[in-house]
This record gives sequence, C-alpha cells and structure tokens, in this order.
Amino acid sequence: MFPLEKIRQAQQRIKDVVVNTPFSYAPFLSEQSGVNVYLKKENLQTTGAFKLRGAFNKIASLSDAERAKGVVAASAGNHAQGVAYSAQHFGIRAVIVMPDSTPLTKINGVRHFGAEVILEGSNYDEAYAFATNYGEDNGLVFVHPFQDEEVIAGQGTIALEILESATDLDAIIVPVGGGGLISGIAAAIKGINPKIEVIGVSAAGAPALKNSFDAKTAIDSLSVRTIADGIAVRDCSPITLDYMLESVDTFISVDDNEIASGILFLLEKQKLVVEGAGAVGVAALLHKKLPHLAGKNVAVVLSGGNVDVTLLSVIIEKGLIKSNRKIKLTVTLVDKPGSLMLLTELLRDLNANIVHIAYDRTSTDLDYGDANVTIHLETKGEEHQKQIVKTLHDNGYLSNEFH
Repeated sequence: MFPLEKIRQAQQRIKDVVVNTPFSYAPFLSEQSGVNVYLKKENLQTTGAFKLRGAFNKIASLSDAERAKGVVAASAGNHAQGVAYSAQHFGIRAVIVMPDSTPLTKINGVRHFGAEVILEGSNYDEAYAFATNYGEDNGLVFVHPFQDEEVIAGQGTIALEILESATDLDAIIVPVGGGGLISGIAAAIKGINPKIEVIGVSAAGAPALKNSFDAKTAIDSLSVRTIADGIAVRDCSPITLDYMLESVDTFISVDDNEIASGILFLLEKQKLVVEGAGAVGVAALLHKKLPHLAGKNVAVVLSGGNVDVTLLSVIIEKGLIKSNRKIKLTVTLVDKPGSLMLLTELLRDLNANIVHIAYDRTSTDLDYGDANVTIHLETKGEEHQKQIVKTLHDNGYLSNEFH
C-alpha cells in the first residue's frame, strides 16, 4: 500500500500554506439522501481546489537545484493553479499547458499566480503529451497531477484532516479523474481505520478508470465528454489503478444530468459553489446510487469550486425548468395592435412573470397576418404551470398538442 508516513510528512510540509478546509454536517443533503452527510469543503481551498496540496508538496520536496530549473505541468485547471501558486511561493518559473477547452476562469486563475499558459490539445491527455515534450526540451521539472507519489501524498492529507474531526465515520466518497486524490485518501483511511468504506465516483463521460477498476486492468477510453472538466481524463493511470485496487472498496459513476443537479443542489440548499468534478459525490447520493449508506455517517469530498460561470448559468436555467419554476411557451397571435397586450394581461392575472419575450412574424410556416410569440415565464411549481397551460388552451392560445 501507499505509505501512510509519506502522507504524514506531506501534512507537515504543507501545513503553513494549505488551508485546513471546513468539514461540517449538511442538513439538507442528509434529509434528501437519507444519509448523515458531512462535507469536506475543498472548494474553499486557497486556489479553489484540493490540487494545491499535492502540487505544493511536490515542489516543496524538490532540491534547490531542481526548483531552480522551473516546473511545467499539464492540467485542465485546478492542478495548474496549484502548481502556479506553489511556484510563485518559491519564486520559480512555471509553465502550464492547458487544453483548448479550459474555462476562462481557470486560465485567468493560473495567470493570476504568474505562470505562463500554453493552450494545446482538445483534452488533458493531449495537453499532457505536449507538456512532457516541452519540459524535456526546456529543462523543466514535470509535475504530474496524479501519477506522482509526492502529489498523491499531498492529496491524502485531506483524509488526515477528516479523521481528526470525525471519529465515527462509516464511509468516504471521493471524486475520481486520474485517481491521485482517491489514492492518497484511501491510503490514509485504510492505514488508520480500514473499516471505513472508500467510495470513488467518476463522470460517466470519462469512463477509463471506472472500466479499468471493474476489469482490474488498465483500459483507456477513446474520448471524454463531460461537464466535469476537472475529472475528464481519457487514459487510465496504471499506477493509481494499482493503489485503488488495493484500497478502494466501491466505484460508481454519475452522468452529466446528475452532476448538474448536484451542482444546483449545493448552490441552492448548501450555499456552496462547487464545480462538476466536486459535485459527483453529492450527485451519487441525491440519485440514490449508494443505497447501502442509508443512515450511515458519510464524508463527501467537494474537491473544487472553480466552475465556469457560463456553464453555471446554463445549469441554473435548466434546473429552473426541470423544477417547474420556469416554462417556455410559443403561441400564435393575430398580428394586429392589442393582440399581445391581451395575452400579457391574461398572464398577469395568472401571476406568471414574463422574463423574456420574442415576437416573430416572418417564419415561413406562419400564415400571413399571424405572429409567433415565444414567452419565458417564472412560475410557482407544477400546479401553477398546469393552470397557465389550461387557461391558455381555454382562450385559444395553445393547441391540444402542447404538453
């Protein structure tokens, strides 16, 4: 197994830089899931994610001569910020290679800490290939985001902090991308209290490590597609897979719709901004993927909070529609003065708030003299929406085909 002593050494090495993030009971999530849930809020870490722990421990463990060369890393964002912050702390050069699709918030976060950013490749693995070659050509020390013992040891310090706060834990749920976080956490958990179940959760759109864990052999995937960009890893790491097979008990996955609902739940009910990768554990609980945990004490690691605000706005909008707090309707009116006013007065009497309206009189499928009006309404739940639809039907605004 991965040596527990290395994780304890890492804790001492990083203690003056890394925040011991809050670990607290989540009442709304516990009620919703039927599990006693405690959240480890690494989204509140200095750089907005747990990756600072491993990156700082790795760079701090380098010799003076190695640090003087500078460092290079490949990352979708959170490891990048951890490396950039650590390099700034030690006053050394840092070059970060990021996929083209990396959210602007993560690119800006890296640049804020003084690192050079190179955008290369459509995913992490392509950025990684470029970064390794760039490092060799320019004499830089490569800092791997998960396939490195010092990095894994740094991530494992999360478990030490959790165990200092929780004495009666039954299980811990950990996001999985490349496997560095869960390798470190599982090593610490099993080294201190092997009775605690270690559960990994990955994105269904990035299945390599899940498939490899199930098959007990490394299996790469052809492509990845998920809103959880922090765990969108295409290829399996044989190193972290071996550690996981030794100490991880359960491994499941959640899809993007489930991840989105987890993000929205944490935002609305727990008042926490969490990115897709960080929300997978909550998504698993909300969608009853782990029924055997009912009534048990469970820690969930919220690994990061660096969510792209554009994606967040889409998640919020779709969430409002799914929860019947918004509805979009298209109705056909006679294109003459007063027609739109009659419709809006009807909606006013129904207490439906118009938040967007579009008027189209030129579509080729319209009869001459008609216009389509598309309206986005704020509503008060399913019954309110049914009342609105029925009233519009009764007044001839909607066809019977509308549901």
